[in-house]
Amino acid sequence: MLRLSPFISCVYSLSSRVIWGVPHGAPLLLRPRPPGLMCVLAAGKKDLIDLPVLNEDELEEQFVRGSGPGGQATNKTSNCVVLKHIPSGTVVKCHQTRSVDINRKRAREIMRGKLDVFYKGELSEVLVNKKESELRKQEKRRKANGNLERKRLFRETLAANSKPGNDTV
Repeated sequence: MLRLSPFISCVYSLSSRVIWGVPHGAPLLLRPRPPGLMCVLAAGKKDLIDLPVLNEDELEEQFVRGSGPGGQATNKTSNCVVLKHIPSGTVVKCHQTRSVDINRKRAREIMRGKLDVFYKGELSEVLVNKKESELRKQEKRRKANGNLERKRLFRETLAANSKPGNDTV
């Protein structure tokens, strides 16, 4: 049996995203794990969001020919995955790679995100993260435009002060 060190980080997802007693700047692998909680080790995941679990009995899967660029590799192979969630009627089509296995995994990830939006609506973590990202982007754009405006005004005042006949001491 594999024994885990108490300093291996536990990554778990709660709706409130509370991490128990962890200093904000502590490295991920050096954080002590909370007592009594199950651990899920995750490497490379920044935002672990709580998406619904897919029940394979509720899914209908088909493999069809994809479309788009790729020539013979696309036209003769059926590596596009069409996944349908029967209770909600949600359909996902994934043809991102040439590998059927990778397309199946990605289709399920996309389906989990869509079902989260379908069941939770505006409160879904996918939409909340998207709105937060848009707000950060708007704020960054607003700051950039403000800086450009200040630079333009500074150049105009320099040009006005350097005109001949404008002697201020």
